[in-house]
Amino acid sequence: MRAIVQDAYGSADVLELRDIDRPSIGDDEVLVRVRAAGVDPGVWHLMTGEPYLVRAMGFGLRKPKVAIRGRDLAGVVEAVGACVTRFHPGDEVYGTCESGSFAEYAAAPAERLAAKPANLSFEQAAVVPISGVTALQGVRDCGRVQPGQQVLVIGAAGGVGSFAVQIAKAFGARVTGVCSTSKGDLVRSLGADDVIDYTHDEIDRHGAQYDVVIDTAGNRPLSLLRRAMTPHGALVLVGGEHGGGRVLGGFDRQLRAPMVSAFVGQRLRGLVAKERAEDLEAMTRLIESGAVTPVIDRAYPLADAPDAVRYLAGGHAAGKVVVTVDAQARS
Repeated sequence: MRAIVQDAYGSADVLELRDIDRPSIGDDEVLVRVRAAGVDPGVWHLMTGEPYLVRAMGFGLRKPKVAIRGRDLAGVVEAVGACVTRFHPGDEVYGTCESGSFAEYAAAPAERLAAKPANLSFEQAAVVPISGVTALQGVRDCGRVQPGQQVLVIGAAGGVGSFAVQIAKAFGARVTGVCSTSKGDLVRSLGADDVIDYTHDEIDRHGAQYDVVIDTAGNRPLSLLRRAMTPHGALVLVGGEHGGGRVLGGFDRQLRAPMVSAFVGQRLRGLVAKERAEDLEAMTRLIESGAVTPVIDRAYPLADAPDAVRYLAGGHAAGKVVVTVDAQARS
């Protein structure tokens, strides 16, 4: 099969299209014929090995432990392990894998897959698992968003942010999105009640008014974020920024947030999303009800996956970036 492989950490130049063997599957795994694969910031982190915290988390100190990039996927079940009863060959699924999804076939734990939403294409479904579930857990679990609350989504036009705006609206909140001038119309189309253009205004322009702040952009100090929050508001930090240093990146804020939270009335938390089928199924319900629709900026064929990663790393994507895989996958 064809796959995008890397042997060493580095820029997108280390990514190569090669012919390799199909992955084998264990008793609790599913072999998926990949039709599309989402591109998320985790791809960039695992490709570069930065911040170095990524390597220390078990992904490989000197080179990547998993050579194939990509984790989001949507496709068709090719085979199932001996203990898998939820899926059968021919089922259309989406979720995350361990073997790498920038490939014609991928091995995925059954517990991280769900039936593909009936109203989505494979490309749309492939961008949901990581970003969509992260947004869901940020809004529902970490932010505890309630009807009528004021919610601020920073990075509202990005991968996680575009889902967070829609999910918060589905939960009955009044949502303000933060984005650049060129993306304001997109954020409003997602349901945002108000938009802050960060090139002209800062998030605390009206003082402490937000019950929940979901920050997916990763570059504002905690002190500024707190000034925009009500005295008992909640802050959810999602990920970190590329330019935040080679050791911790932007994740230092996530480490400091709980310590600050212990001395103030506000709840400040970093989000570490969990990949699980029940949350994919919750996303399916939101999607099939029409409350949430994935936003795709650009699609790239498998051979151009390095360009997809470069584009995402540039920070200008409106919504998600996806890699498409030829439906006629080879052995």
